[in-house]
Amino acid sequence: MTADLLSPFNLTGRIALVTGGSGGIGRACVERLAAYGATVALTFVEGVEDAARVLAGFGDLPVTAHPLDLRDADSIRRCIAGVAAQHGRIDILVNNAAVGTATVAAFSDDPGTQDSLMLAINADGTLKMCQEFLALPGGPGRKLINISSVGGGITAFPGFRLSDGMSKAAVAFLTRQLAAEAVHDEVDVFAICPGATNTPMFQASTLSKLSTETLSGFLAGLPKGRLIEPAEIAALVHFLSGPSSRVLHGAVLDASMGLGVRPGLLSEQA
Repeated sequence: MTADLLSPFNLTGRIALVTGGSGGIGRACVERLAAYGATVALTFVEGVEDAARVLAGFGDLPVTAHPLDLRDADSIRRCIAGVAAQHGRIDILVNNAAVGTATVAAFSDDPGTQDSLMLAINADGTLKMCQEFLALPGGPGRKLINISSVGGGITAFPGFRLSDGMSKAAVAFLTRQLAAEAVHDEVDVFAICPGATNTPMFQASTLSKLSTETLSGFLAGLPKGRLIEPAEIAALVHFLSGPSSRVLHGAVLDASMGLGVRPGLLSEQA
């Protein structure tokens, strides 16, 4: 895959920051944006992941890695300032880093603490990332892309963890509010709300708990009978990163392959 300099999808000369870029949707975004010419900075979990190991996972891909703890306002400021200092500016911010029901358990085994962490990381952390990015001096064509979820960002599912859904609903609201305030500014603001996506997080929170027979039925009941692949979400991020997306300013995109408009689909199985 090579960038065509005449293509509206060419990102040569653009600086992108992808949070949580070492795996899942984030990794797919890093690979996609870099393939189309962007200089990409990614974040890893400060105090948990190792920069050298994260970078080694990308081989020869020219990316930089930066520590980030979304619970810590100072860490957020250091991350944004560090990327801007190293690369001169940030043109595209992809707020992808988040925790889910399974991954938040790595921080605490207490359900109440987990709920607080879910809101602190997914909602408040994303808010502060947006604020720091928007406070930077920047030229035309800047893009702010938040990753939310169909659960909370688009609709409600019975049994979906309250704090998880609340945090994703907050990201969708944040996107609309920032877009309203920036309607005359040189920045475009969007959110993407993926459905059931083939990521390690979804594997840990849902798929790993299903028997072989139950898993088969679960997958068959999904829209189109399959999981969404991270590369498909990355393709949307790529489009939103380019000039053609401007008319979508403020859009909260349902990227669930139809689950958002038919949330009872899984319960309709015979």
